[in-house]
Amino acid sequence: MPRGIPNAKRDENAMRFTTFHVPLPPNPKHMGSTYLRSDTQTHWYRNAVRATAAGRNKIVQEEPGPATEEARRGSKVIVIHPGSRFLRIGRACDVTPVAIPNVIARKYNPVPEPRFVEGISRPRKSNIRTAPAAPPAGDEYAVALNSDDPFDMKVAAITISLRDRMRFYKLRVTPNAANIALTFNEQFVPETIPEANDPFHVDWIRDDTEQYYVGEQALRIADPLAQGYAVRWPMYSGKFNTRDYPSNALILSDIETIIQSTLKERLDIESKSYQDYSVVLVIPDFYDRFYVEDMVRLLLMTMGFKQLCVQQESLAATYGAGISNACVVDMGATNTSIACVDDGVVLADTRMLLNMGGDDITEFLHILLKRINFPYKELDLVRSYDWRVIEDLKSRLCTLAEGDVALNLYDFVVRRPGQATQKYGLRAYDEIILAPMCLFEPRVIEFDQKRAAMRPIAHPDVTEDIVEQLSDHFTQAMIISTQHLLPVIMPHPIVFEQVPNIPQSGALTPGLGQQPAFVVAPQPAGESAPPQTSVNTVESLTASASKTEGDVSKSVTPSATDSGDVIMKEETPVTALPTRAASTAPAIETPGASVEVIDVDAMEDKPAPSALPADQVLPPQQPHIYPGGYTIDVCFEASKLPLDVAIFNSARAAGGDEKIRKYLQAVLVIGGTGLVPGMAHALESRLQAIATPLVSNMEKVQIIPPPKDVDPRVLAWKGAAVLGKMDSVSDLWVTAVDWDILGMRGLKERCFYL
Repeated sequence: MPRGIPNAKRDENAMRFTTFHVPLPPNPKHMGSTYLRSDTQTHWYRNAVRATAAGRNKIVQEEPGPATEEARRGSKVIVIHPGSRFLRIGRACDVTPVAIPNVIARKYNPVPEPRFVEGISRPRKSNIRTAPAAPPAGDEYAVALNSDDPFDMKVAAITISLRDRMRFYKLRVTPNAANIALTFNEQFVPETIPEANDPFHVDWIRDDTEQYYVGEQALRIADPLAQGYAVRWPMYSGKFNTRDYPSNALILSDIETIIQSTLKERLDIESKSYQDYSVVLVIPDFYDRFYVEDMVRLLLMTMGFKQLCVQQESLAATYGAGISNACVVDMGATNTSIACVDDGVVLADTRMLLNMGGDDITEFLHILLKRINFPYKELDLVRSYDWRVIEDLKSRLCTLAEGDVALNLYDFVVRRPGQATQKYGLRAYDEIILAPMCLFEPRVIEFDQKRAAMRPIAHPDVTEDIVEQLSDHFTQAMIISTQHLLPVIMPHPIVFEQVPNIPQSGALTPGLGQQPAFVVAPQPAGESAPPQTSVNTVESLTASASKTEGDVSKSVTPSATDSGDVIMKEETPVTALPTRAASTAPAIETPGASVEVIDVDAMEDKPAPSALPADQVLPPQQPHIYPGGYTIDVCFEASKLPLDVAIFNSARAAGGDEKIRKYLQAVLVIGGTGLVPGMAHALESRLQAIATPLVSNMEKVQIIPPPKDVDPRVLAWKGAAVLGKMDSVSDLWVTAVDWDILGMRGLKERCFYL
C-alpha cells in the first residue's frame, strides 16, 4: 500500500466476521483514465441527460394542438404526510391538504376482536367514582388524600403542581368543588333530541358488501364486529403499527389502499397517471430506517410514481414557518418529537422522541371524569363514536391556563347507531387542566404497556446497509437525559462528552461528567415563572421522571389505618434530597397526619424481597445489552421525560450556553396537541424556570406562533409543499431506476441527512 494512505479499519466496513481485507477505493488523481474524475461520470448526471432526452422526444412526438394555459407550479407534485391519527395529502399547489383519519376497515374472516391498549394508569375498581377528600380548613391550596391507591397518589402529585402554580398567580381555589360536581353529574338525566332537530345526524353504514372502507367511512360502520370488518390503524407513533398486524405486507397493503382511495376520491388522480406525478414524503425526525425504506419502495416500485423526495418533519415545519433556526416541538396524537434546526439542517444529536401525545390526554380526561361520576356511564373507548365524545370534550374543555379553572357547566351530545341522540350535561373543575398536565407530569402514563406486543419492523440483521449507525438507536440528547441510569464504567468505547458551561451536581462518573442530583436553586428576582420547577435542576426532573428507586432517601412512609386513610408517620430525620413533587409543592394533608409532605414514588407498590433459601436462589443473569453497548434502552428511557425537560435537554445537546439561548428563544410548537389553550404560556414559564438558574444571561424563553391563518397541524405539510415547488428540489429527486440500482444508498446520497 502506498505511503500516506491510512490503513482501512475493519469496523468501518462492518466486516466483523471475516478476515478479508477491504481495499480502499482508488484515488482518481493517481489514475490515467477519466473514470469518476468529473460530475459527468456520475450516475445522477447520466440519468439527468437521459431524462432530458426523453422529454425532448416526447415533445416532438406530440401532435400540435391549441395552446393550453401553463400549469400551476407544483401541480404535478403530491405531498404525503402520514400520521398516527390523520393522513394529510395534497398537491403542492394546494392551499391546504386533504386530512382523513388514517384508518381502514377491511373484511376479515374471522374478525379479530377489537382491543384498546391502556396507556394511562387505572384506579382500583372500588375507587373509580370516589371524589378526592376535601382539604381541612386553613390552607385552601392543600391537597387531601384519603386513599392508598397508587393512582390517587399520582393524581395528587399532579394536583400539588397545579395548586402551587395557582398559589403563585394568586388564584383562588373553589372549596368542595369535586363533591359538588360529583353530586350534579350523578343526578343528571340526559335529554333526547329528535332526529329532525339534530343538524349533525350521522348516517351509519350498515352495508357489508364492500371489501373495505377508508377514513371517515371506516369510523361510521354501525357494528364492525357483527358486519365482519376489522378496523385498524396502520400507523402508530411515526412508524408501522406492528401490534395489530401479523406482517409488514398487510400494513403496506392497507397504506397503499388508503393513499389510492384518497387520491382517487378527493384529488381525482387515477392510478394510471401516477407515473406523471412526483412525491414529497414527510418522515419523522427520529425515523426508523426500515420504515423509510419500505415506504419509498411502496411509492416508487409498487405504486409507480415518477420520482420521490424525502423530508424530515422539523425541517419542513421551518420551511412552512419561514424561519431558518428553531427548536421544533411536534406534538402529535401518540408521540411528541423534538429537534433543533440550524440553517436548514436538522441537528441529529438534538432529536428527542417522547412516547406521549394527545391520545394520552384524551384517555386521562376520561378517567378523571369517571371519578366525578361522568353521566354517560356506558362509554367505551374501544368504540369509535365513544372515542369521538371524549375527543370533542377534550377540544372544548381542556386548558393549560390556570385562570380558566372554575366549576363550570358543560354539555355534550352522544350519537350511537340505532339509538336516539342524547344530550348530557357535565360539571367539572380542575379535571380540565389536570388532563393536559400529564405531558409535564408523566407519572400517570404506562410506558411499558404502550410498547407491549410491538415487534420490530424488520430483523436487525436483514438490511441493505452494512454499516450500523448508532444514531438510529439513540441521540446525544437521549444520552444526556438518561445519564443517571447508566453504569459507572461504560461497556462501549463511544463517549458522549458533557455539554460545557452547564452546572452539574452529584457524583463524578468517568466519561460522562457528573451524574444528576437534586439541587435547590434560588428563584431569580423579578422572575415571572412560578417556582414549581425553578427550585430543581433539569437533572432532578430527569431523575424523578424515570422513577428510579433507591437514589433518594425517603423521609416518610405510609401506614394504613382502620378507616382506610393514609397517615404520614414521621421517622428519624435524614438528609434526604427533595423530589420534584415534594420540593416546593403544597402539603398533602390528612386527618391526624403528623408529616404533611409525601413522596409519591416512595408509596408505590414494590415487589417483596425473595424468601427462597440460599441454595435455591438462582445466580444473577447477565444484563441484556442494547444497541451501542448500553445495559438500558436509552431511547425508551428517554421517552418518559416531561415535555419541558425534554425540550431543554434537546437544546443542551446542540452545544453550550449560546446554543441553548438561541433555540429556547425560538421554540416552534406544531401538531394538534399544541392547540390546547395556554400551551404557549405553560411551556414558556416551565422552560424559563429550568433555564434561568442553569444558563448564564438567559433571556426570556419565546414560543414562536405559527404564521397567521395557518393551522399548526398542517405546518409541516405546508413546508414540504414549499419545498416541492422550489427549483432546488430537482437535485433531491430519486427515481425508480435509481432506487433499483442503489437502494437506500441512493436515497442517502440525495438526502444527506438520512
